Amino acid sequence: MDQPYLDEEPQQEMSFVDHLEELRWHIIRALASILIFGTAAFLAKSFVFHDIILAPSRPDFLSYRIMCQVGESIGSDVLCIKEMGFTIQSRQMSGQFTMHLMVSAILGLACAFPYAFWEIWRFVRPGLYPQERKNSRGAVFFVSVLFAMGLLFGYYVVSPISINFLAGYQVDPTIVNEFDLSSYISTLTTLCLACAFMFEMPVIVYFLTKAGLVTAETMKLYRRHAFIVILIIGAIITPPDVISQLLISMPLMLLYEASISISKSIRAKDLKRLNENNTL
Repeated sequence: MDQPYLDEEPQQEMSFVDHLEELRWHIIRALASILIFGTAAFLAKSFVFHDIILAPSRPDFLSYRIMCQVGESIGSDVLCIKEMGFTIQSRQMSGQFTMHLMVSAILGLACAFPYAFWEIWRFVRPGLYPQERKNSRGAVFFVSVLFAMGLLFGYYVVSPISINFLAGYQVDPTIVNEFDLSSYISTLTTLCLACAFMFEMPVIVYFLTKAGLVTAETMKLYRRHAFIVILIIGAIITPPDVISQLLISMPLMLLYEASISISKSIRAKDLKRLNENNTL
């Protein structure tokens, strides 16, 4: 999708109004892709809600079955979840229809994200210098892959464990957990989207390093501060339990360490290229 541009061909200079018009069409195409996927999700109501949205609320969910198999392999059934211990209700007359629209829009955004990002990137890329275009080659691919990885991590790891913890938490046995549909969906979508966007950290660090705004030495110097910020972010976007906070914080810490390596590698290549140019 990320097609190379011919640097040797001069491009006709565009006015500010022309740039706005071009940007408008890129945005329209990006929004149209989200609308198309969102409409498809809206029409596939039964599959979307039963097999995707409500799946983590049932004991037969893939993550729970894997946890049970792991527990049985070590001779314990403590990880097996036989019942969730809560029911989902809709207490507002328009609650289910509203959630249907919201879920369709979110799934439309998630599915169309690679194409929507590509459309915006097509507008930004011609304004880069030839060396910057070369350095940013594959940006759409890596952004899309990291987004998908984060989304799947949030859906299959963070969300089920968070939902299971909150479903089984009781301050008194006489209190029954009956969650509203909007509360369940907002928790699930927040966790999944938060993980998806958090996984973009290496790409962000890459471009900041190329711009000279971030270095590996700076990231190492403020590593402890960064970890504290990550823990705070994990506490904000996850339910109030330590397990969920750690589940989303640990991958971010690993991504931070990977970002340090990326920044260091980019800096080393830039210095090598600079030295080669100076020797010419």
